[in-house]
Amino acid sequence: MRKNIKVTEAIFPMPVLMVATYNEDGSVDVMNAAWGTMLDRDYVILNLTETHKTVKNIKKRKAFTVSIADSKHVVEADYFGIASGNNTPNKFENSKLTATKSENVDAPIINEFPICMECEFIEYQDDKYGCGVVGKIVNVNADESVMNGDNVDINLVNAIAFDPYTHGYYKVTERVGNAFKDGLQLKK
Repeated sequence: MRKNIKVTEAIFPMPVLMVATYNEDGSVDVMNAAWGTMLDRDYVILNLTETHKTVKNIKKRKAFTVSIADSKHVVEADYFGIASGNNTPNKFENSKLTATKSENVDAPIINEFPICMECEFIEYQDDKYGCGVVGKIVNVNADESVMNGDNVDINLVNAIAFDPYTHGYYKVTERVGNAFKDGLQLKK
């Protein structure tokens, strides 16, 4: 039997994405964004409103980075979601994390998060069903600690996902199948 439940951000798991930019004074700004995904192989889309300091920075700098949050930094990732850059100017400093300037775009790479996509700002969609920030990924970098040869090992990343039903964070680690292969056994 099925039961109707309240409408919420019902797609689970939701990513925990750290979107980083530079403020006007060159300081680092980071926000937690669960409403983001791939738009194409080398494009991301982030459902962010223009009220976010990060969006204002993206529009000015024409660049941003998107990092995958990990379980080791869940406290900092959550903090970046509850503290607003509009009224907490030293938000990044409070986290005690560190950043390096991207060599590819005018945005910071947060060193402690294991995977980072460096993005050029393409457009902001602001109509009724617009999705917000669209960016072209110009480079992806990963900490060597999460690599197995030339590939990222998701078990080493310990990425976290957001559960919109209970407002919990969960580790994404256990592989349970092989994409584009396991389903072939049902093909006749």
